[in-house]
Amino acid sequence: METKLTRITELAKTNQDMVFTSLAHLLNEENLKQCHHELPSNKATGVTGVTKAEYGENLDENIKNLVRKLKQKAYRPVPVKRTYIDKPGTKMKRPLGIPDHEDKIVQRAIAKILNAIYENDFLDSSFGFRPDRNCHDALKILNVYIEGRYTNYVVDVDIKGFFDNVNHDWMMKFLQHRINDPSLLRIIARFLKGGYMEEGKYFDTNNGTPQGGIISPILANVYLHYVLDLWFEKVVRSQCKGQAYMVRYADDFVCCFQYKSDADAFYKALNERLQKFYLEIAEDKTKIIMFGRFAERDCKRKGQGKPPTFDFLGFTHYCSKNKNGKFRVKRKSSRMKVSAKLKKHKEWLKANRTMDIKDIMSRINRSLTGYYNYYCITDNLENVENFEYRVRLLLFKWLNRRSQRKSFSWDKFNKFLRKYPLRKPRLRVNIYHLKKEINYIL
Repeated sequence: METKLTRITELAKTNQDMVFTSLAHLLNEENLKQCHHELPSNKATGVTGVTKAEYGENLDENIKNLVRKLKQKAYRPVPVKRTYIDKPGTKMKRPLGIPDHEDKIVQRAIAKILNAIYENDFLDSSFGFRPDRNCHDALKILNVYIEGRYTNYVVDVDIKGFFDNVNHDWMMKFLQHRINDPSLLRIIARFLKGGYMEEGKYFDTNNGTPQGGIISPILANVYLHYVLDLWFEKVVRSQCKGQAYMVRYADDFVCCFQYKSDADAFYKALNERLQKFYLEIAEDKTKIIMFGRFAERDCKRKGQGKPPTFDFLGFTHYCSKNKNGKFRVKRKSSRMKVSAKLKKHKEWLKANRTMDIKDIMSRINRSLTGYYNYYCITDNLENVENFEYRVRLLLFKWLNRRSQRKSFSWDKFNKFLRKYPLRKPRLRVNIYHLKKEINYIL
């Protein structure tokens, strides 16, 4: 499969107008088995409750039946199991769909095909869920646009309920720009309209992508590629009097402008553009702010105090200066994200405080490592150290509630931490260290 996908990638790259007419044949036994093995184990199960291990007990027969259904056009995805996860910093819940294991196999195979075709089409402004591109890369290039370009205004945009409002008709039209294989398009359409189960009841899905499914990120990128990326690059930038840049990660994006008039015109046009494709801006989370090397001076002139800040990818961006007094963008962990993460630590410790102490410390350290890997970036180390301190306080509190008798004084607790130390934060990502790919973009 990898060889054939490489060939598809080469064809897509050399001819951007090429329409692929024969792709469904890649959903064969060998490739679907490979996708089965690549899927992670011990994940939540869908409506049928079949795990990867259970499906693999009779893998050959199961895959044969799956291929037969695909060829006979009889394959229909099982409705996803709807569950809800916490939305960081709010009391709201985010809906998440858990597909059946067999559907995950098909989704993974289709996602590989779509990535092979569209990865060459996606613009450099897009960073979400793409190979060799991550959140830190998006932050690095945004940093260059603000510090190294003529950025004076930032438009921080949030699309309201994007994954729930993707229009199926437009999605299929966008896919048909590059794909004209009725069999593959039929399967994708069935995933979009597969519905979901909640509390034993079935619900249709007339809009939206199957969030939580493997195919969802690539479909979201395809949709926003045509709705937003190409429009900004071809239309918005050509109409701007000054410089204009965009950095997008999935449905979260930030636009930088040299002139206020360009930012205002973009905001107005964006509303109209999104409405055409059945999307809308979250007004309470979208704003135009003065931001850049002259923001502090301009805010003082208007008697507004410090320049405003904006949040992007879990970090609050604010105007500051380096040791030499020159303008610099700095980032700190978003207060909302920190509070949500501390709340999770508190709830976990409260529920599991009677576990073996080694298991508790191992679990906390694994969580801290993941947190450090993301948040330990340039200028944010002090905030992460404060986070580690607050986790330590939570640990002291809940280890002292393992029984009716208090377990630790502070002296005893510090001795305990010498035996079972909490991992300490250190710088993991230098925002000013650009990869070759980003240097090429710039």
